[in-house]
This record gives sequence, C-alpha cells and structure tokens, in this order.
Amino acid sequence: MCVILMNLYSVAINQLFDIELDKVNKPDLPLASGEMSIKTGATIAGFAFSMSIVMGLMIQSPPLMCAILIYFFATSAYSVNLPFLRWKKNAFLATIAIICMRGLGIPVGIFLHVQKYVLGKSICLTRSLTFATVFISIVMFVVGLLKDIPDLEGDKAHGMKNFAVLLGKERVFWYCTYLMIIAYGAAVVIGAKSTLMLSKLVTVLGYSTLALMVWLRAQSVDLSNDKSTSSYHFYVWKTQGTTDDKCCRSQTQGTTDDKCCRSQTQGTNAEGQPTCSDGPMG
Repeated sequence: MCVILMNLYSVAINQLFDIELDKVNKPDLPLASGEMSIKTGATIAGFAFSMSIVMGLMIQSPPLMCAILIYFFATSAYSVNLPFLRWKKNAFLATIAIICMRGLGIPVGIFLHVQKYVLGKSICLTRSLTFATVFISIVMFVVGLLKDIPDLEGDKAHGMKNFAVLLGKERVFWYCTYLMIIAYGAAVVIGAKSTLMLSKLVTVLGYSTLALMVWLRAQSVDLSNDKSTSSYHFYVWKTQGTTDDKCCRSQTQGTTDDKCCRSQTQGTNAEGQPTCSDGPMG
C-alpha cells in the first residue's frame, strides 16, 4: 500500500507541474482540463506522500523504506520545476529517473523486503532478481520513450529535450521496438536454461509470443498519426496493469459502461481514443 500511495504522489506531482504542457499534449487530464483544482491536486499529492512515509515507517523494513524514498526522490527530480530538478527536460536525466523509479527501487526493495521480513530468510541477491531488474528497467525505459512520440509538438514548444525531440519519431519508435524484442529474446534465453520443464515451456513460448505480437503491432503503426503512436504506447504500457480512468470512475459511482469495459481490451477509452496512464512518466 505504501508503494501504491507513493505512485499516487508521483502521478499527482507530475500533473501539478505539467499543467501548461498537458493543456497541449493531454488536455483531458483533470488538472489541465480544469476538472480538478490545483489545491485539490496538491492536497492529494501531500496526503499520498505523507501516508506512504508513515506506513513505511510503521512496517519497519529498511529495504521497503529505501524503495519508497528512491521512488520519492526520483519522481520529484523528474517532475518538480526547481533548480537542478525537472529532469524530464533532459533525455539522459529522464532515463536515470525512470529506471530508478520503476526498474531499481521498487523491484529490488520489495524483493529484499519479502525475502527478509516476510519469509525470514537472509538477504541474497539472486540471478532471477538481477534479470527481472534489468528487464523491468528496459521495459519502463521503452514506455517512457514511446510516451514522448505523440507528445512531440507540445514538448518542443515547452523546451523539452527528450529523445523524441532530439532523434525524431521514427528512430525512437524503432529503437524502442528493437529494445522490446531484445528484452523478450533475453527472457527466452534465460527461460530455456531453466531446469523445470513447465517453467521452460511457459517462459519460452510466452515471451516468444509477446515478441511476435509487439513486432506485428509495430508494423501497423502510422508514425504521422498521433492516435496510432499513442495506441502503440498503450499497447506496451497496458501490460503493466493500467486501466481506463473513466471506467474506474463509472465503477466507483456504481454504474457500468459497456463501451468503456470493451474499450479496456482494445486500448481505447469510451470515445474510441487511445488511452494511457503515464504515471510518473507523463
């Protein structure tokens, strides 16, 4: 729960400092559209941060607390517009922040927390943890780059120097696709070395299928169409468990939107537009 709350802080703080940028790139977001006030957004960010820290201290797990703090510092450095911060304006600093947030801090911290404070084992960095950390880092790096492609014009206008601005849409798009194929290929190789036949079959067949799906989807993307590139970004990102915000709101209000529920499996919202939940990488 404390990690989820820190993720909520991450999303809130990013949107608070991106209001003008989001008016161009993502005008439907709550703060950019005016649906939510800045005061409410700041309250949510402050509450989520405070509760995350309090819960982390109550659990009394150094690895988990370190993961929370790494997430906090990385996402703040990425989003907050203060001297030496706002790393999202620089391609390399943005990459460091994204990898620290999602690739290093959370997976390693939670693994060590479970190993030591849940299972009662001695702390040990395993080969599987190393691979998972590298794999997740690559995936989150790719997701961050793909997000920037449909946002190119708005990012240029606001002085962003991300990879999409520096290298262009096409090069970034195919670099991302190749990285995903390489990551899946590495997973296939690691899985093939498993001594358990079931694990070997599931890993090899599963990641081979994912690689093929990503490759085939990439062939159909129209790089001149922001909706198409955004849909591809969502296609990769939705494997991380994101959902349509409008669906979430309708469910909390006790209603069910059939169009919305169907759209979750298609990567679009109720209006048929590609959806994405950028989290700390917005």
